[in-house]
Amino acid sequence: MDFFDRFAVPNPGPTIYASMVAIALTVIGTLVFITYTKKWGYLWREWLTTVDHKKIGILYLISALLMLFRGGADAIMMRAQTAVPDNNLLNAQEYNEIFTTHGVVMIIFMAMAFIMALMNFVVPLQIGARDVAFPRLNAVSFWLYFFGAMLFNISFVVGGSPDSGWSSYFPLAGTEFSKSVGTNYYMTALQISGIGTLITGINFVTTILKMRAPGMTLMKMPMFTWSALITNLIIVFAFPILTIALIMGTMDRLFGTNFFTTTDGGMDMLWANLFWVWGHPEVYILILPAFGIYSEIIPTFAKRNLYGYKSMVISIVAISVLSFLVWVHHFFTMGQGALVNSIFSVTTMAIAVPTGIKIFNWLFTLRKGKIQFTVPMLYSLGFIPIFTIGGVTGVMLGMASADYQYHNTMFLVAHFHLVIIPGVVFAMLAGLTYWWPKMFGYMLSERIGKWAFWFISISVCVTFFPMFISGLDGQARRMYTYSESTGFGIWNMISFIGALGLLVGFVLIVYNILYSFKNAPRNISSDPWDARSLEWATKSPVPEYNFAITPTVDSTEAFWDSKKKGYKLFKGKVDKIHMPNNSGMPFVLGFIFFVWGFAFVFALWILLILATVAIFICLAFRSNEKDNGRYIPKETVEKIENSLGGPK
Repeated sequence: MDFFDRFAVPNPGPTIYASMVAIALTVIGTLVFITYTKKWGYLWREWLTTVDHKKIGILYLISALLMLFRGGADAIMMRAQTAVPDNNLLNAQEYNEIFTTHGVVMIIFMAMAFIMALMNFVVPLQIGARDVAFPRLNAVSFWLYFFGAMLFNISFVVGGSPDSGWSSYFPLAGTEFSKSVGTNYYMTALQISGIGTLITGINFVTTILKMRAPGMTLMKMPMFTWSALITNLIIVFAFPILTIALIMGTMDRLFGTNFFTTTDGGMDMLWANLFWVWGHPEVYILILPAFGIYSEIIPTFAKRNLYGYKSMVISIVAISVLSFLVWVHHFFTMGQGALVNSIFSVTTMAIAVPTGIKIFNWLFTLRKGKIQFTVPMLYSLGFIPIFTIGGVTGVMLGMASADYQYHNTMFLVAHFHLVIIPGVVFAMLAGLTYWWPKMFGYMLSERIGKWAFWFISISVCVTFFPMFISGLDGQARRMYTYSESTGFGIWNMISFIGALGLLVGFVLIVYNILYSFKNAPRNISSDPWDARSLEWATKSPVPEYNFAITPTVDSTEAFWDSKKKGYKLFKGKVDKIHMPNNSGMPFVLGFIFFVWGFAFVFALWILLILATVAIFICLAFRSNEKDNGRYIPKETVEKIENSLGGPK
């Protein structure tokens, strides 16, 4: 029995047992449904073994939506716990686990997956490519992310969740204070998922630099592709830092090293520095693609070209550089000294300048535009004032002396969420609605989408504005309860009401997807928004090969020019097309990494060795595999194109 005790949850309660039942029923129901509908073969051929960038993007999208509701459930429980004074809905340990998993799930497994979904689907289309540079490696990236996410999520019911915060500061994350395997899950799951993200970064940098359509110079790329290029460059430079930090943290916990201990030569602040040298660029890994999405949507629905294209590119590059020079502002109160704090205070405030340039460029794009208030445009317009409030409060936090008042209070929580929600979630919902017709061949309901927008945008303000007040009154973040005499109750109750409004908004999004799937017309054009960039030049649904004829680009808005000025975009002839073969190896490799990670979490060394050997066998098999892809015959291409309305 001692062997099985280690897999038990340390502090089981009604929430844990309900989760166990829910997980078991979901798994059983899914297996029964797939078996009953006889979809195992279809699932394996079309999805589990796919290397098509579009399908991989959709897999990321499905995963992101699942993680959104997983992290959202944590958020509702936190707001319910703090809604009234002296509440006992959750005990201290449960609250610690929930706020830790909420942060990790939302940042690493939801927001990152949403970004990867849109980058995977859109970027190759925007640059006129047939796929990414390394299609099979792209599939490996997804399955490493997916199985890393699954490993992290089973911690709730097997062994216990991490409980030392999403930043997992040492010594709190050490074995002295985090005795369960929860932090092992954190270290290992993030490592597996992070390797997948790093591979994606390398893949997309190569794709954008080497696979653009003829004539598409760097300064003719769409802004979303520019943001994807810079984002993936940040990934390539930042994620190895996280990899090293996680290795060191794992060694401290499992092998008794002393990198981050407070004794025997360790340095707990080393973890804080390594984490935030990765962590603050990570914020811009999330934000920059959002800026790219808004830069696609605003010109489309303002019916004007993007104002200040070159300044937008320069500002993205400037933000990427400055993002590596501000990490110390996350711990101004931890003893660096006045000189160091002053330097990083200046760099923190400096990063607001290129961000401000982008906001003014969007406003100038809107000026004198013929604005269409579609759902994507509403999210783009709503983003500007809410994000500005979040950004201005960030500048306040960037003043080192003032940060002694704001630090570790609910003021910081409000700032962060008013940056991330409009800066990432609004952008992802805008991009999802905008590119949905290209993904699935039908449009989401505008009426339901607008209801969801207003619920979400108003509820964001109701949820987080009161936290500025309670934070300035002294409410520390991560407090699981408080007394009535503090006066925090009214502000926390308003926040809870706002959180319920957010829940309604996201439920409406799910309802919109189901309603539109059933009722939306399928006879839409390939360009339903009258858009400007190259992805709208191909058919809907997009063929496997994207473009039958590779487009030729002579301007920053070649597709728009082809529509309005008669510019010929497709100048070649239809011919056979080379495409990669599907492969089951990425899925198998991802599953083996899941087993490897589980073995590491519980120090099951024999299983770990077997999984490690299996990983190297997979790598050796791939290294010696003879796979030159396949050709789609010219006749097949012509048949597909004719069925979709003619060759392009």
